[in-house]
Amino acid sequence: MIQPLRGMKDIAFEDAKKFNYIIDCAKDIVKNYGYEYIETPKLEETALFKRSVGEETDIVTKEMYNFLDKSDRDVCLRPEGTAGVVRFFISNKLDRVGGKYKFYYAGSMFRYERPQKGRLREFHQFGCESFGERSVYEDYSVIEMVDKILKKLKVNTTLEINSLGCSECMPTYREKLITFLESKSDKLCEDCNKRIKTNPMRVLDCKNPNCQNELKESPKITDNLCDSCSSDFNKLQKLLDENGIEYIVNKNLVRGLDYYNKTAFEFVSNELGAQGTVAGGGRYDKLVEMLDGKPTSAIGFGMGIERLMELVEPKVSDNESYYFGALDKEYVDLLLNIANKFRDSKKVTLEYRARKQHAHLKAASKIEATYCVIIGEDEFEKKSVWVKNLNTQEQELIEIDKFIDITK
Repeated sequence: MIQPLRGMKDIAFEDAKKFNYIIDCAKDIVKNYGYEYIETPKLEETALFKRSVGEETDIVTKEMYNFLDKSDRDVCLRPEGTAGVVRFFISNKLDRVGGKYKFYYAGSMFRYERPQKGRLREFHQFGCESFGERSVYEDYSVIEMVDKILKKLKVNTTLEINSLGCSECMPTYREKLITFLESKSDKLCEDCNKRIKTNPMRVLDCKNPNCQNELKESPKITDNLCDSCSSDFNKLQKLLDENGIEYIVNKNLVRGLDYYNKTAFEFVSNELGAQGTVAGGGRYDKLVEMLDGKPTSAIGFGMGIERLMELVEPKVSDNESYYFGALDKEYVDLLLNIANKFRDSKKVTLEYRARKQHAHLKAASKIEATYCVIIGEDEFEKKSVWVKNLNTQEQELIEIDKFIDITK
């Protein structure tokens, strides 16, 4: 028997309901903020992610599904969503046109890592990317948008924020951090020592308890911000305070990708163990330029669908559903005609086989239909259908013409 590959998972039945519910809730909210749908390819040039995510990140060095295609091009399955949207933004010359653009997407991402709860090799993200707005008010709006999505999903999280500085204040801080880390190198893990020269900020994100203990006294970027970054970070906190969005400042929050600057944020659940981040993002004002576009301010976020599926229950649909069944095969055509009128506005299941009444009722209950609609010889002679509400157990005979009027 052929099984799914390790780290890959089918989504069906109750999982499918949760999956679609999460995406539908997110779409409804982000559209109100002016975001438009975009679909980018799952397969891209590997260079796109090496240049954007960072050649020394775990994603590039350990986790990408990359290979040579039949034309000997180095390609890979996308490990995250932002770089592809930025590539679209540049290849369509939107960076040269100017203006403000907002996109949202939902789809598969791929990373070759150890599968565990909340982490798969093929996983799904919902994300948004906003281009052309440099104001810190946009940082607040993006965070507010994610907060609304999670509240609509009734997922309890803690918002963590930090500032990663800019090209003016980051280099000085980076040197201070490297000096500190080198003084602690004999007490840090192997991965941290590798990152000291290549990606020192990522050391702050190490989950090793011993490393975290040694990093308590490390210099903090928030204590080394330039006036502009400091002003923006203070304004962001003021906006969050004024609008009742609770948060904590996590001075070790760095996110896992090289392209972030200034605002970084994560929404963390305490119900998922070590993999507690369900949504995160931040500002990446240099990424468009890094990929050969014109300098463009940008900010975005990604939300892990599988992690949220562990925390949400799909809302019961307000739409009534109908099961149609015939007691004799000669009435199936008539039921098909009636069912098709309902399908314009209702969820309908039509059983094509003639079955006894109790079999139809059992089938209707199994699919959790609201109504079971049956026609047999007696009903046909009376130009009616027999209808039972499976929630209240009420039943009645309704003339076909009056029954069809329900759809109008």
